[in-house]
This record gives sequence, structure tokens and C-alpha cells, in this order.
Amino acid sequence: MAINKNELTKEQVKKAMQCETAEELMKLAKADGFSITKEEAEAYMTELADIDLDDSELKNIAGGDECYLDC
Repeated sequence: MAINKNELTKEQVKKAMQCETAEELMKLAKADGFSITKEEAEAYMTELADIDLDDSELKNIAGGDECYLDC
């Protein structure tokens, strides 16, 4: 199953942010029932490297809040 970023839980996002390599992210995704290619994992790792979120921002990404514009 491909990853739909809108369906990720806050815990999944936190775990993904702790991965240090694309291979770790691929293993994590597989354990959660997702299938991603190495290229997709590397792209996600690039995105995650540029993100430093606090709990409220993480909640928004994981779909836990209905803030769309200026939180």
C-alpha cells in the first residue's frame, strides 16, 4: 500500500523523523504496512531533514487539528 501522508498518525510521523537513513524509513514503513521505494524514502528523508516541528505543528500534519491557515 502506498503512503498517503494525510493518513499518517502523529506517532508514525515521529518515528519517521527519528530514522537516520532511507533504509530505516523503508523498514519502518514496511512494519506499518506501507510499501515505499528507495527513491521515495530518500525523498522523504530530504523533506524530514528540513523539518523541525513542535507538538502543535506535528499534530496539524498528522491531521489532528483543523487549522488550515495561520496556526
